[in-house]
Amino acid sequence: MVGRWVVCAAWPYVNAFPHLGTMVACIVSPDVFARYLRAKGEDVVFVSGSDEHGTPIEVEARKLGIHPKKLTDQLHDYVVKLYEKLGVSYDNYTRTENEIHINFVQNFFMKLYENGYIYEKEVSLPFCPNCNIFLPDRFIEGVCPHCGEPRARGDQCPTCNRVLDPLDLIDPHCVFCGSKPITKTTKHWFFDLPKLSDKLIDFVMNHKLFSDSVKNYCKMWFREGLKARSVTRDNSWGIPAPFPGASGKTIYVWFEALLGYLSATKEYFHKKGCEDMWLKYWVDGDSKTVFFIGKDNIPFHAIILPAMLMASGERYVLPWQISSVEFLMFEGQTFSKSRGVGVWIDEALEIAPADYWRFALILMRPETRDLNFTWDSFYRIVNSELNDNLGNFIHRTLSFIYSRFDAKIPKVYDLDDNDRSMLWKLSFAPKNVGSLIENLKLKSAAEALLEFSSAGNQYLNDKAPWKTIKENYRSASTTMWVAANVVKSLAIIMAPFMPHSAEKVWGYLNLGGSVHNVSWDEASKANLREGHVINKPEPIFQKLPEDFVKTIGEKLREIRLKLKRPELA
Repeated sequence: MVGRWVVCAAWPYVNAFPHLGTMVACIVSPDVFARYLRAKGEDVVFVSGSDEHGTPIEVEARKLGIHPKKLTDQLHDYVVKLYEKLGVSYDNYTRTENEIHINFVQNFFMKLYENGYIYEKEVSLPFCPNCNIFLPDRFIEGVCPHCGEPRARGDQCPTCNRVLDPLDLIDPHCVFCGSKPITKTTKHWFFDLPKLSDKLIDFVMNHKLFSDSVKNYCKMWFREGLKARSVTRDNSWGIPAPFPGASGKTIYVWFEALLGYLSATKEYFHKKGCEDMWLKYWVDGDSKTVFFIGKDNIPFHAIILPAMLMASGERYVLPWQISSVEFLMFEGQTFSKSRGVGVWIDEALEIAPADYWRFALILMRPETRDLNFTWDSFYRIVNSELNDNLGNFIHRTLSFIYSRFDAKIPKVYDLDDNDRSMLWKLSFAPKNVGSLIENLKLKSAAEALLEFSSAGNQYLNDKAPWKTIKENYRSASTTMWVAANVVKSLAIIMAPFMPHSAEKVWGYLNLGGSVHNVSWDEASKANLREGHVINKPEPIFQKLPEDFVKTIGEKLREIRLKLKRPELA
């Protein structure tokens, strides 16, 4: 039976270009998973989009003196082109400033209101008398009361990741003028999260697939007691709140962005001309939703989103799995655009081809603890793992067949134990890699791919066809038939990780069509036909220069000077 999946990648704020940490957590990882599921013949919709609303965007737009929509138009178009270069196979990468999303969010929250989960109350909030505005979320900064971070924001601390209220901050100030705010009373609408407390605790803590990391993050919220959360804000850039008497209020960006997974699926099928098909993916109990996020977003996806789905009264499927990663550090520091610490997606694509980054980041994927990106590690992965291991096996196999067997797949004769062992590995490796991907152990899956190609290299070394072809043609022919089938298998297994490189290998094999339309199960079959003509192969990967690590700092500075980013850069 074909499974039905929605692969959900966290919606990045459009004003911050993805850095390497975001790329591995929320862009490359879900793409590997979605591509694998498609190869398995599963029914997949892979969605994400630009998170355009809320205070982060409004802050940047105010600083630039332009309307937020003008800013987000430029930024959205820019990142979409970058994702295309990276080879991300979104079915729908959309944006929150679109009619379908806006209408969906307003209708959804009116349903929560009608079901008794939204109520209004007067609250005291920071207000800047100089700017004449309330200061929610990113409009205000101060000292975190939990860890002492001096630049904590009014919604969350960037250091300890605790969710904050603007009034929690010590020594707060307005981000626009720097003045100290006063406190004023205003009316807001709240989501009655405590009403769902028992259901949420049962859902999270008894979930069979949620990791310890997910459950431990949620335990802190449960231990402190779930609190009602304000779903409205006083900032102007956002979706107008639909509640009676809420004129001038907008929906808090975190609540509306979470609903983007649903609205993006709805928009996808709207574009295909089948309006109601999206319901099969979000209401049918057989569907599975998988969310790829950073660890700081766990409570929103494991608690807030399920709470909203429960409160709607509809039979929406709740999160089947949440793939959260720890933080990827950059040479011992946290990524910081303001301090120039880190590498961003547009810079990365100027430094090396997309597939190099995709595979290297998966191998560095911080699945159980914070990990450190270094240029030495990247250099080693590209030169040793990709070029010397994987690329070397593929090229030495295909070039030998091209030159010594007239570009034709040789005939298989008698198999010896070494041949049979390699063929067993061929049948096992795709299942092993696939199982690891299914269990969201993408780093281990990439390592298993390398182990398979390493076994191929060892097989060729042991069989030495460049020698035996002179003494025992039948043995050399059999060796290269086996090796060619391993190359075919590797091309299919590579495809989710390195889509561009896998397509090249498939082209050299001259098997027709695209490797991305080939069944994953085909990777376990040694069925290349004798006499099939291959194309002239070229090396798949190129080594980085010996002085790469020493010179990358200067190269990165040059790249940053020449990049033509939108205004925000």
